[in-house]
Amino acid sequence: MLGRIEQKVLRGGRLTPEEALALFETDDIHLLGRLADTAAERRSRGRAYFVQNRHINHTNLCLNRCRFCAFSRSKGERGAFELSTEEVLERLEGSPEGLSELHMVGGLHPEWPFEHYLELLRAVKERFPRLGIKAFTAVEVDHFSRISGLSLRETLARLKESGLDLMPGGGAEIFSEGVRKRLCPEKITAERWLEVHRTAHELGIRTNATMLYGHIESYADRVDHMIRLRRLQDDTGGFQAFIPLSYHPFNTEIRGGRPSGIDDLRTIAVSRLVLDNFDHIKAYWVMLGEKLTQVALLFGADDIDGTVVEEKITHAAGALTSEGLTREALIGLIRGAGKVPVERDAFYRELNLYGDRYEDRQGDGAEAPDRFRTARARQ
Repeated sequence: MLGRIEQKVLRGGRLTPEEALALFETDDIHLLGRLADTAAERRSRGRAYFVQNRHINHTNLCLNRCRFCAFSRSKGERGAFELSTEEVLERLEGSPEGLSELHMVGGLHPEWPFEHYLELLRAVKERFPRLGIKAFTAVEVDHFSRISGLSLRETLARLKESGLDLMPGGGAEIFSEGVRKRLCPEKITAERWLEVHRTAHELGIRTNATMLYGHIESYADRVDHMIRLRRLQDDTGGFQAFIPLSYHPFNTEIRGGRPSGIDDLRTIAVSRLVLDNFDHIKAYWVMLGEKLTQVALLFGADDIDGTVVEEKITHAAGALTSEGLTREALIGLIRGAGKVPVERDAFYRELNLYGDRYEDRQGDGAEAPDRFRTARARQ
């Protein structure tokens, strides 16, 4: 089957769920990497993206207490926090220059009304009008709808009017109903998550999508997750990027171990090959580490996220990486993988390109030289 899959990928064909599962199960990680890199080259043509962004978690108080989450707290619990609107603005004021994206997610606060979130968006947009606001997961948006009594469409429309530019992909976890009941029974269903994103797309709000892997799910569950996302993207075209999130077990209820580096690379590669209608696959350096992120850029990823500045959610579960990286560090990381660093904004509009990797990039049919040889030549 692998030979047939290889030929289909080289022809640009769409993989079936059975073929995707075969890729997860193969031991030929080198073939998988080559195929995914080939698919990525067709889209990115040797470029890899990063953004100067800032993560802000406005609260970790949460009505849900998912078993895999080490971040959430209850009111009065040690480590619980809630930022005022002014405190969020102060963090943005203290951010490095060049910021183009705010990534803001938090818990389901038990007391804040919907108007609080609208006021927060308006305050950020008024103080930082050029900043792209990527905020609130589908789980949070569903919560806003319930506490406000508004329909999902009305809720999203109010958020957009108040300054929401796009949405992150969090809360997807794994769509499998059986796994979801064990992993996060209080969280919205997969169908509701997809409905939130479909509605956002219909309103012109671009979004991302995620998948949390390496806990209690199977390869078949991962494939099912990707196929459902691919189907929605066929319908709406509203997803910007897919981000596979590598599970971190510390301080969580289900514990367990971390996915191996091979599993991380395998998942990124299969994501690139299955999600043929997604423009970008992100290797999130906070979860993967800097060195494995470089390798991931040769396994189908074309984005590594950004400066981040202050990351709390993954670090609460035992992340060993820094909480942020400088623009220069991100550029060096991408160059070290033999790719061309491109600074983007929240909408993947290119702001700065840091050197070309090969001269014939201008033609759509340009064929890249061997990427490993290119990387060696720069050392």
